Amino acid sequence: MKLSAQEEYGLRCLLYMTRHGEEKSHSIPEISRAEGLSVPNVAKLMRILRLGGLVASVRGQAGGYTLSKPSDQVTIAEVLSLLGGSFFGPHFCDRHAGLERSCAHAADCSLRLLWSNVQKTLDTILTRTTLRDLLRTEAEMSVFLRERSVMQPEAPSAERVV
Repeated sequence: MKLSAQEEYGLRCLLYMTRHGEEKSHSIPEISRAEGLSVPNVAKLMRILRLGGLVASVRGQAGGYTLSKPSDQVTIAEVLSLLGGSFFGPHFCDRHAGLERSCAHAADCSLRLLWSNVQKTLDTILTRTTLRDLLRTEAEMSVFLRERSVMQPEAPSAERVV
């Protein structure tokens, strides 16, 4: 289970725009330089984000891209869905059936239940988190997630005092 480069870099582009002026127009070369990404890669990402309705393009000398809506209304779930899709979806088993037309475990599958629950947990966290939320520092984000009951505190140590 891993985040794709497209998802990571797309989020970074949107965070740059959020951090440096939501209503300001940002050019592809500007975002590219700031995020250490190639101009063609940023152009590709901005096209996907524009077609998905998360950014709008502005023509002209002061042109570039702006967020289509306030950052506190853009969930991370929405961004990741647009850039890469979900971790586990309803057709996962169809695509991973091996040599057969359907999975050998289609009738009773503990893995399907596990992945489904992982996806529900991811959905809960990602739909409760917005671009604006990600402007926090790492320490502030840890507190934020704990306060919103999104992230469970670490379990106490299993060590026993004798």
